Amino acid sequence: MISTACAAALAAFLISFVLCLAIRPLLRRLKAGQYILGYVKEHMGKSGTPTMGGLAFVCAAVIVCLIFCGVRSVTVNLTLVITSGFCLVGFADDFLKIRRKDNLGLKPYQKIIFQCAIAAIAAAYCYVNGLTRLNIPFTGLSVDISWGIIPAVIFIFLATVNCVNLTDGLDGLAGGTSAAYLFFMGMLLCAHMQPYFELPFAMCGALAAFLIFNTNRASVFMGDTGSLALGSFISCVSVFSGNALYIPIIGIMFVVSGISVIVQVIYYKRTRRRIFLMAPVHHHFQKKGFAESKISYAYFAVTLAAGLLCLIFA
Repeated sequence: MISTACAAALAAFLISFVLCLAIRPLLRRLKAGQYILGYVKEHMGKSGTPTMGGLAFVCAAVIVCLIFCGVRSVTVNLTLVITSGFCLVGFADDFLKIRRKDNLGLKPYQKIIFQCAIAAIAAAYCYVNGLTRLNIPFTGLSVDISWGIIPAVIFIFLATVNCVNLTDGLDGLAGGTSAAYLFFMGMLLCAHMQPYFELPFAMCGALAAFLIFNTNRASVFMGDTGSLALGSFISCVSVFSGNALYIPIIGIMFVVSGISVIVQVIYYKRTRRRIFLMAPVHHHFQKKGFAESKISYAYFAVTLAAGLLCLIFA
């Protein structure tokens, strides 16, 4: 099992590395540079950095998953289709930002409609195929929630996809945190002797190669192309394996990103004052003077600690 997982991760790493090398000059020639918001002054020097780099690690992960898991598994195929679908939506969003030369891509309601539609398909798949049991962390127990899996899956998809997207705000932040999450999700699948354990390891390996180019100072950004795909992939792997309740634990930093935005918006609307200097909270730490690399490392380290905790009691 471990040897197969390592092989999948290594293969994805090599393919992703080659694709990253190839896609960066292509994106520069196409002038696919990231537009930086004016009020994020710390990022003004990054304006024009190639974006949509998520195409590299998503393609690498999809290729390796098909090689190692085959094309006969409906669960694997659905995971890859959903991931690719979110990747395309993110690509459309990034393309519109580049074309308009602003930071406004698809309208929020357009994204939500797509997310709800795909989440509903995933939820229906779980219900029809009896994937209605949820493993309870730290207990070794599971509970069958029957039809309750439908609203649960829809909520999980919407929350995870958007929280991962919000976490993508600093060099290496979303990529490093996601890689750590997927590594431990893969280890949990191995520990529980669950099928398709190659999926998270493949994406983890692909992300490891991408991070060579994405850590501070990044020479390419994943864009919504990558962050939306990552959020959907994490959702699929976690939900279809019955491990969705591990998302708020191992993915605690994704939760922190989402909650910090919600709290900031609610508090500001009521008081016209802010709790954080800027939300999501990683921007608050940045404005406090912390280096991007330190913030990204802290997110990675906390995710590792949470993953180890879950693995110890697996």
